[in-house]
Amino acid sequence: MSAQALPRWADVVLLPLVNLTVALLVAALVVALIGQNPLDVMTMLAKGAFGTERGLSYTLYYTTSFIFTGLAVALASHGGLFNIGAEGQATIGGLGTGLVALWLSNTLPAPILLPLMLLGGALFGGAWAAVPGYLQAYRGSHVVITTIMFNFLASTLVVYLLVNPLKAPGSMSVESVPFGPAAHLPGVHEALAWFGIVWPSSPLNLSVLLALAAAVGVWAYLWKSRAGYRLRTVGASEGAAAYAGIHTKRQVIVAMGLSGALAGLVGMNEIAGVNGKLLLDFVGGAGFTGIAVAVMGRNHPAGIVLASLLFGALFQGGAEVSFEIPGFSRDMVVTLQGFIVLFSGAMAYVIAPWIAKIFHWGARRTARGEVGTPSGASNG
Repeated sequence: MSAQALPRWADVVLLPLVNLTVALLVAALVVALIGQNPLDVMTMLAKGAFGTERGLSYTLYYTTSFIFTGLAVALASHGGLFNIGAEGQATIGGLGTGLVALWLSNTLPAPILLPLMLLGGALFGGAWAAVPGYLQAYRGSHVVITTIMFNFLASTLVVYLLVNPLKAPGSMSVESVPFGPAAHLPGVHEALAWFGIVWPSSPLNLSVLLALAAAVGVWAYLWKSRAGYRLRTVGASEGAAAYAGIHTKRQVIVAMGLSGALAGLVGMNEIAGVNGKLLLDFVGGAGFTGIAVAVMGRNHPAGIVLASLLFGALFQGGAEVSFEIPGFSRDMVVTLQGFIVLFSGAMAYVIAPWIAKIFHWGARRTARGEVGTPSGASNG
């Protein structure tokens, strides 16, 4: 093992844990500097996120959207692309979900309508992301620039539609008319009630199961299918992929299309599961948080699920902290998130070589021990 290389398990598991620990220590120092007790703040944050059934439900509700957008960013990354347009792709995906509901929620039953809404969100999000993919593959426009621009275009398009053709008649609110009952994705508390289990009402809905299924599907696609192998080959070396006969330009579009489709599933959580109508800014920054989630999760679905849970806890627990602890504002929670992003992203490249040196040192000691002890020798 070289001093610069880490085993795969250490890169996926150990390094994020070290990064998180350092981030929390630095955040605790900042909390102490502003006159707060770090232990009280962290305890309240954990209690707010996991200490009650309602708090846990809200944490998992936020986690669901972050899984979708984190998977979106990660899948594009495996194709060698930095997709920072998940916010816009989730917005357009929600538009597709909402349009299907507006057109069909009063004519189709839920078992038929909900899959169509899911498909509409994935198709709209995938098509929106495939355009920057095409522009990079065939026109040389960098996907980072185009996806940034498409975020603004998506927001502007939804504003126009909700102010004009989709606006509820006679309403002063910038939102569509409510969907019919068939477009409602059941909440977890409703689903548990079917089995006689009492659970407090919350925005958490059955799309959390869809998010977990998406994580399994992305893992199977990337590491257990030929199509995923082709995509990862292009991401690892476009020249080698082309030499092996892989159509690299097509893979760029495929990667962006699948990435956008995953981001578009946010609409099932927000539009179908919670709001029951189209409205402005329903994504709420989940697309940008997905970038941090993918980085911290090392672009692996299992890591993304855990990182999403962490950020979901920060969102929910942070709200409780800012409410319960005087003088601790919501901005301090954002600061904590910033430290996690910093140490999971840029600082990871500073910390990783030190961890690799420790592994290298341990491997050399083990090798010397094995060489220095003759076979069959006794210690006694």
